[in-house]
Amino acid sequence: MFAFCREASLALSALEPAEIIENFNVTDPVAMLSAIKRLGNNRMDWLIHVSGILRNENLEQLTQRSLVRQLSVNAVGPMLTVQTFLPYLARPAKIGLLTSRLGSITENSTGGYYGYRMSKSALNIAGKSLSKDLHRKGIAVFLLHPGYVRTEMTGFSGDINASESAKGLIKIMNEKTLQETGTFWHVTGRKIPW
Repeated sequence: MFAFCREASLALSALEPAEIIENFNVTDPVAMLSAIKRLGNNRMDWLIHVSGILRNENLEQLTQRSLVRQLSVNAVGPMLTVQTFLPYLARPAKIGLLTSRLGSITENSTGGYYGYRMSKSALNIAGKSLSKDLHRKGIAVFLLHPGYVRTEMTGFSGDINASESAKGLIKIMNEKTLQETGTFWHVTGRKIPW
């Protein structure tokens, strides 16, 4: 198992048997290409993209800078990551893109979170397109909502811890097949509407 990150946390460093590769910045294609060389001749069966940022801005507070930053990290970054890893993916393989149910247009009942919602909706449509383009290569793509997880991003509030979320997401990745590529799943196994 390989873990690519900007900088390893204590929790990530405690994972075994992970090989941690730092200086992987999803907004810097040059850094990504440099870091991925560490894979050598290894091929990956799964690619799970986890990075993201959240700004809790309302209509009065949002700025162009905040919107563009969230789109860059949450939507453009995953696409550049998939592009970078594509030559290293086995055939068949699976890609899991961590998105959010806040990116569901159908389930938006509260408004707000403009940059985050926009970026996750953009990631969802990108993932759907990827599922079409990669299907012929035998690569399945799944959009995954991890739940409301107690992490730094949520201020350590939430309904589940990171371990519970990871187990649920791994279960989905194990169960889903190429026939279900391009679908949007809640960590509980519920299919989320677009």
